[in-house]
Amino acid sequence: MQNTRLNTLVDVILARLAQWFTNPWRRLSIILLGLLSGIFLGSAISTTAGQTADWDVIAAGILIIFTETVSRIVYGRNRQRLPSLSRASRLSWFLETVNALKIGLVYSMFLEAFKLGS
Repeated sequence: MQNTRLNTLVDVILARLAQWFTNPWRRLSIILLGLLSGIFLGSAISTTAGQTADWDVIAAGILIIFTETVSRIVYGRNRQRLPSLSRASRLSWFLETVNALKIGLVYSMFLEAFKLGS
């Protein structure tokens, strides 16, 4: 691929963003935002889909496909060596954030089910 201004700009922005996320507190704050966003989305999706009762099955199917796909991507990798604390063995910040969003979403769905008593 040619080294155009746009390619250079995107590469510089991604490199700076990756450098910004090397700070553990920033990384943790982004993951925590993902978890809280998942809790909010789970509550919003269940109340919105429950209004008409036509979208319940479709929303449940989409959420199951999302959670299973994220689980397969995050946990389905071949782990031949023991996990170490090196940077190469850690997940990327994007995958960690999406996984936290999935965990918050599932947690919120359990809370909504307990609220309804089912």
